[in-house]
Amino acid sequence: MRRGLLILSAALAGLLAPLVAAANCLPIVQNQPRVIPARFELAAVPKGHVSLSFLGHASWLIETPGGITAVTDYNGWIKPPRLPDIVTMNRAHSSHFTEAPEPEIRHVLRGWSPDGGMAQHFLKLGDMRVRNVPTNIRSYAGTIRNGNSIFVFEAGDLCVAHLGHLHHTLTETHLTELGAIDIVLAPVDGGYTLDQEGMMEVLRQIKAPLIMPMHFFSNDTLARFLTEAAKHFAIERHPAPTIVLSRDQLPKTPTVRVLPGF
Repeated sequence: MRRGLLILSAALAGLLAPLVAAANCLPIVQNQPRVIPARFELAAVPKGHVSLSFLGHASWLIETPGGITAVTDYNGWIKPPRLPDIVTMNRAHSSHFTEAPEPEIRHVLRGWSPDGGMAQHFLKLGDMRVRNVPTNIRSYAGTIRNGNSIFVFEAGDLCVAHLGHLHHTLTETHLTELGAIDIVLAPVDGGYTLDQEGMMEVLRQIKAPLIMPMHFFSNDTLARFLTEAAKHFAIERHPAPTIVLSRDQLPKTPTVRVLPGF
């Protein structure tokens, strides 16, 4: 009897472990407040350019020539030294949002509607425009419709799409709403979001000149993605966590460019 209970307990533990892990796609030990040691006396971003800094996980700092700043998938514990003007968030895991964003942040854009339905954002602040394209997320209870958003940032004559916690390939409606994208910030973990094959399909669907990976948990995870991506795209490594780009600096052929992060 005791042996039977032990086997049952082990089986239940195996079933429950993914549920516990799914509460957050980063180990809990990493969920400690940390300020990124970024250069943050805003360096002048030249006209027609945009600056992107990989803060870690799914968070990027985006800066415009006019000094407007945004942080993607803001969770309150990966942040630049100075609060951004805009934050976007997604709800799949607590490492992609916070229930208590600082009140000094001017615009908090959630990728889901807390009241149900569909989040809709069309924000213009200075020389940055932000809009969203809702997508679905999976859960143990089934599909949560419109639970995630791809956020599109228009700045410096470029369109940057942050895929958030994307769980499926895109429909023609999604692609029409996205429009022409220059830079894609793509989750490449291959498990919590899309598998590698699904992510390759999404990247081929969007057809952006430049793809920058995020949401990978180890060098091995990144290497697996790059091995698959090399079948379809050129692969480059950028030496610093910040890159400043203009339209004429985009690659001539579709390219994956890896930033090291802070």
